Parts: sequence; structure tokens; C-alpha cells
Amino acid sequence: MTDVELARHIAGIAGQILVTLQKSGLFEGKALGKAGDRVANAFIMAALAEQRPDDAVLSEEEKDNSDRLNRERVWIVDPLDGTREYGEERTDWAVHIALAINGKAEIGAVALPGIPLTLCTERKLDAAAAEGKLRMLVSRTRPAAEAVAVAEKLGAELVPMGSAGAKAMAVVRGEAEIYLHSGGQYEWDSCAPVAVAQAAGFHVSRIDGSPLVYNQADVYLPDLLICPLQYAGQVLASIQELPSV
Repeated sequence: MTDVELARHIAGIAGQILVTLQKSGLFEGKALGKAGDRVANAFIMAALAEQRPDDAVLSEEEKDNSDRLNRERVWIVDPLDGTREYGEERTDWAVHIALAINGKAEIGAVALPGIPLTLCTERKLDAAAAEGKLRMLVSRTRPAAEAVAVAEKLGAELVPMGSAGAKAMAVVRGEAEIYLHSGGQYEWDSCAPVAVAQAAGFHVSRIDGSPLVYNQADVYLPDLLICPLQYAGQVLASIQELPSV
């Protein structure tokens, strides 16, 4: 399999495993989320070790190995993005499988098993212009103050949603126009969604407009903007007008 075929296949199978576990009736709530994290991570790590033994892996659920900093190819994975939503048996959770090459998110797949749907870096999509109000995706439990302020400036409607992957893919799928996050994330939260959105022809950047760089010693990558190219300038300008930025 090519790298993108492998990413898509692993993300899809991990999603199937998670759905089976979710429907098993053996766990609920936080216990279900913890079980999902462990089971999906074990499968993904084993699959990558078998299929790409020479590549490094950075996973949210694994102890970090600094050897990855010397590698050009590093798989960056979040076995279960949106553990809370998964535990609550919602559909807005995801599986992230990405390959960063020399620090850039080149290959990615984001599975949305609750729908079910898997998107990957295979083809470019044309983002349609919004009709009426812009829609901005925010956390359903803790919307970032910057996102709320920018939405007010743009006259955008706030759309609460769960995981980062679900929000990013909602933009790619045309369910909203802007995903602006400034509340703190890590590389595994954004690498796969960024790869998919970028390949689909969307703008992706930090909220100051700088590129997202992966496989760093410090994996904290706190902010993110994904939107159609035609809105990027307007959104970035609105962010810069905020007192705290």
C-alpha cells in the first residue's frame, strides 16, 4: 500500500474497532473512553510497526521517544480524538493517522466512524462560498475566547462540536466555513486534519498566519486556523485586531 492508502486503511479499521467496543455494552462513560484509547492505540502501533518498521511514531497514548527527532518520516497519530464524545456515545469523534515528512503534514487520514466516513489526502475539493452567515466551529464545552471574538467581528454563527478532527472535517465537508482554535492543542490533534484540509485546497496555518511545523521536541502546538482560501485574509486580519494577539 502507498502511505495514503495505509493511513486510510488503518484509520478506518481503528474506527471499526472503536465502534464495536462502543456498542459492546461492556464499558460506559469515562471507562469507555479509556478503553477506546488503549485498544485503538495498540492496534495502530502494531499496524505501523508491521507495515512501516523503519518509520518513527508519535502517538498521544505512547511515551515519547526523542529518536523521532532524527527521522525524516514520523507518523503522528491520535488513536481517539474526542475521548469524551466517544464515551458519551456521540458521533463527533475521530481517528487521526498522519505522516509528517521533514516537519510537514504530508499524508493524512481522518476517520469519522460515527457517521461513518474517512477522509484522506487523495483529492482536491472546491470549497463553495458561504451563502448567508459564515459558520465558525468551536468547542462544545469550552469555546476559545479568541474564536468567539472573531466570530462577533465577522458576524459568524458559532457551531459547537466535539473533537478537533470532527470540526476540521466539517469545514472540509462544507458544513461550516471556519475552524479557529486557540485553546491549546498538541501535534496529534491537528496533523492529520491539517494534511487532509491542505490537500483538499483549504487554508491551514497558525492563528498568526505562520505554518504548522510538526515533529518538534515540544509537541505543544496550541492554535490552528482552517478555512477556505477566500476567507483566510479576513479571518487572520480579525485575529490580529484582537487585543490579546
